[in-house]
Amino acid sequence: MILSKANLNLINKGNVIVPQDSAFELPEKVLQFGTGVLLRGLPDYFIDKANREGVFNGRVVVVKSTSGATAEFDEQDSLYTLCIRGIANGQPVSQNIISSAISRVISANEDWNAILEIAQSPDLKIIVSNTTEVGIQLVSESIDQNPPVSFPAKVLAVLYKRFKTLGATASGLVIIATELIPDNGKKLGAIVLELAKYNKLEAEFILWLQEENKFCNSLVDRIVPGKPEAATLAKLQDELGYTDNLLSMSEPYSLWAIEGDEKVAEVLTFAKVDEGVVIAQDIEIYRELKVRLLNGTHTLTSGIAFLSGIDLVKNAMTNEQIKNYIDTVMATEIAPAIPYQVTEAQTTAFASTVKDRFANPSIAHLWLNITFQYTMKMKIRILPLLTNHYKIFNSIPEHIAFGFAAYLTFMKVVSEKDGKYYGSYNGIDYLITDDSAGYFNDILSSNSANYPSAVLGDADFWKVDLNLLPGFTQAVNEKYEAIAQNGIAEALVELNTSKVI
Repeated sequence: MILSKANLNLINKGNVIVPQDSAFELPEKVLQFGTGVLLRGLPDYFIDKANREGVFNGRVVVVKSTSGATAEFDEQDSLYTLCIRGIANGQPVSQNIISSAISRVISANEDWNAILEIAQSPDLKIIVSNTTEVGIQLVSESIDQNPPVSFPAKVLAVLYKRFKTLGATASGLVIIATELIPDNGKKLGAIVLELAKYNKLEAEFILWLQEENKFCNSLVDRIVPGKPEAATLAKLQDELGYTDNLLSMSEPYSLWAIEGDEKVAEVLTFAKVDEGVVIAQDIEIYRELKVRLLNGTHTLTSGIAFLSGIDLVKNAMTNEQIKNYIDTVMATEIAPAIPYQVTEAQTTAFASTVKDRFANPSIAHLWLNITFQYTMKMKIRILPLLTNHYKIFNSIPEHIAFGFAAYLTFMKVVSEKDGKYYGSYNGIDYLITDDSAGYFNDILSSNSANYPSAVLGDADFWKVDLNLLPGFTQAVNEKYEAIAQNGIAEALVELNTSKVI
């Protein structure tokens, strides 16, 4: 039995939340650019939850911008199951929800006129997007194309059609970008405005565009792996009693921080039903907590765990030495050095959720995948912590130094083939997926005897002179040598048992 509106009454409601018939009569209030699992598992999850509680009372029209049919959604009446699995507050969570948030999925390439019809609806209130980082970029083009090529041009075409049909008194929209770039909403708004001028649109529209529409920055944080591997999927569908080709897994933790004022909050009423939706004038604190405590800890630990022979993040949380490292580096070195005004209570609470998420038994997150663009992550996520730590304490952050030593060990190139660089440690060969791998290969070829110091002393590479941080280069060198001579497991034990004075 395939999941569909017609089959809902046949589904066992004992182990899955099933939508009410009234949900299918709700107006279309959201135009969503992107069909991906993150949007279905986060914004659409909040909207569906609010609809079930009679709060938002609106559905989502999804725009599929890539080529290909929408049959997978059409066959299931755009219904899909979200299977939430993991740990929250130290307790296991297991919940199955059939979401009716999406009303329909429309292909931009095949039915652009249908999207322009939605633009004219007084019911429409919100645009949400996740078009990947490359989606928010300026392409100088006419919005009269069917459809326009770029995402910002599509947004402008929708807004212009709304203005031309409903007039200057038409309600503007709240446009929320979720792409993983800083100031995503502001950048989108600036590009849309520039495109409006490029298309020589009238001054009245440009005034309406700027004054009546809200382009909001936002930060999304939830692991939504999507459809599980075949064996897990078969087991889930057997338990549920139906087939769902759109089924997705998700962790319990969820955050959608949206930069907005009271007027934005009046539109986004779904925020009332879940504390995971935060509407605030400044969301930078949420970005800093995520980038430093979650992403930063991931980055520092990735080399340590992988070189220790641990494949998955969840498995590291059963290793006492790595778990000890994670606890200590977050509490004593990352949290106090976050370059933003945060309280100890805020960092402690967030760190607790991070450890729950790392330990989630239902998420298969590979440490090797976290080492992707390792160098860029060290520069963006860790360097600001390192320099701020010295600014505040003027002392060596020993655990961060160990993370650097593991990073240098991981990045030690042993071979190159067809432009790809490989490392090897303790019998494990691996591909180094890092744009700086060639740089490390050159350093090792010309200065292998002084490898750690040569890298750390390259101010052009780091855009900061790490040698000016008292004792840091020496500490990393010592830890690098300990890993090389004794192995990373023994070096980590030594770190965890040493007392820093």
